[in-house]
Amino acid sequence: MASATERIVVQVTPVQKRAIARTAKRLGLNVSELMRQAAQGITSSDVEENIDALIRHVNACSKEANDALDDALLFVEESNERIAAIAGGCSW
Repeated sequence: MASATERIVVQVTPVQKRAIARTAKRLGLNVSELMRQAAQGITSSDVEENIDALIRHVNACSKEANDALDDALLFVEESNERIAAIAGGCSW
């Protein structure tokens, strides 16, 4: 006896539909099986791990950017001091 099934309607653009169909064909699956496997393969822990990884990346990039800005500001300050010392000795 066959088990009962239910239908889930997912709206996609024509481009997305073609991409999904190509992916299913490449994997040797029909679109329904591809969608079932994809939906079951996503867990909240996967999403949370991805978000955590992105947050770590953003934090690392922010630190690098802040360090680079600090270095640039220090260079400008030191350059201004050198210019002031040179200009102070000139009689223009």
